[in-house]
Amino acid sequence: MAKRVAIVGAGVCGLASIRCCLEGGLEPTCFERSDDIGGLWRFTTKVCKVTKCPDFTVTGQWEVVTQHEGKQESAIFDAVMVCTGFLTNPYLPLESFPGINTFKGQYFHSQQYKYPNIFKDKRVLVIGMGNSGTDIAVEASHLAEKVFLSTTGGAWVISRVFDSGYPWDMVFMTRFQNMFRNSLPTPIVSWLIARKMNSWFKHANYGVAPEERTELREPVINDELPGRIITGKVIIKPSIKEVKENSVLFNNTPKEEPIDIIVFATGYTFAFPFLDESVVKVENGQASLYKYIFPAHLPKPTLAVIGLIKPLGSIIPTGETQARWVVRVLKGVNKLPPQHVMIEEVNARKENKPSGFGLCYCKALQSDYITYIDELLTYINAKPNLFSMLLTDPRLALSVFFGPYTPYQFRLTGPGKWEGARNAILTQWDRTFKATKTRSVPESPSPFANLLKLLSLLVLFMAIFLIFL
Repeated sequence: MAKRVAIVGAGVCGLASIRCCLEGGLEPTCFERSDDIGGLWRFTTKVCKVTKCPDFTVTGQWEVVTQHEGKQESAIFDAVMVCTGFLTNPYLPLESFPGINTFKGQYFHSQQYKYPNIFKDKRVLVIGMGNSGTDIAVEASHLAEKVFLSTTGGAWVISRVFDSGYPWDMVFMTRFQNMFRNSLPTPIVSWLIARKMNSWFKHANYGVAPEERTELREPVINDELPGRIITGKVIIKPSIKEVKENSVLFNNTPKEEPIDIIVFATGYTFAFPFLDESVVKVENGQASLYKYIFPAHLPKPTLAVIGLIKPLGSIIPTGETQARWVVRVLKGVNKLPPQHVMIEEVNARKENKPSGFGLCYCKALQSDYITYIDELLTYINAKPNLFSMLLTDPRLALSVFFGPYTPYQFRLTGPGKWEGARNAILTQWDRTFKATKTRSVPESPSPFANLLKLLSLLVLFMAIFLIFL
């Protein structure tokens, strides 16, 4: 009989977990509290409580109490996969904004924002320069009378269209680029990134340059922001000193600015209200989870958290890779290390000590995208072997090492192997530009193309040699 798995949440990680469970021969039941998006789900079902069964130390089973249309139900599951993510509870620090209670205009968290029509002919203040805040400020600027974007620390702003018109993540996220970054001291990497970011527009001239440039901060992806700033449609401001009845006073600026609407794009916090703290405890924005997944202290590894991580890359393949490993652990194919080993690693990660090389992942939940996924792929024997690939299929090896770190690579070998993965990797650029190449333009062959290919091959050999040294 297949093991029954309760999946909490039908977002992207929940859907990936459903698929991985079905792929691994498990029986998933997904609970989703909203009435939108799902796979094998039970809509509008709130998970009230997840507790260990009395014989947990023997069976590893969980009792899941749910509520649907006012009626509570209870069921026993062999395992639980928590896929609620870290964007669950809006963070609204009103106490940090003196006078907000006297404000007569409208204010709300960015989670409540749906359409820009509410900003028509209004004076709008957006607080927070993350991706949500920047997107809202740009959208509002097309309708509002005036838009202010308040930021404390600034941010690097990048365009979706990167070098030579390529998507930024397909250029930035490669094994070669990652190895190159991680081999350099952090100050040099930070300088190189700053130089690259400023090649589009000098961030200091636009008032958005990040104050802390050593520690990694999620870049803001917005193609319009520089244009909206330079035309005066979006005005960048520092942090807020005081909120008044119909205006706001910013730090280091004596003039009050009239404001009608304030949008708090101040991020989110996460919690697991259906779990006892003895199972998963949240402290300082992170939980005691081995590899960001398993509670290190449980005697039975039958509860896993999927997607509670902030990689510098897509959360979708990250969550799917986590789920693939979890399924193998639940089936007993893979074993976790002893408890004391896992607890030591969790405690070491909580200290957030920078290595001194590569990007500095010093904030809670941050992780190196490629390094982390490769580690999980190693556990399930699905990481591509570049050395053997170079001997048997050098064209594929070059594409895997120098090309985009796309999820096709995760299906080249091991459990879940897909026969079409090789061809998908070799033709991924064709699909990328199929939508833009609506007019055929002949390209002149470069006399240096063959030389570059040879040099690339030599670099690959050197890289592999260093890896196995």
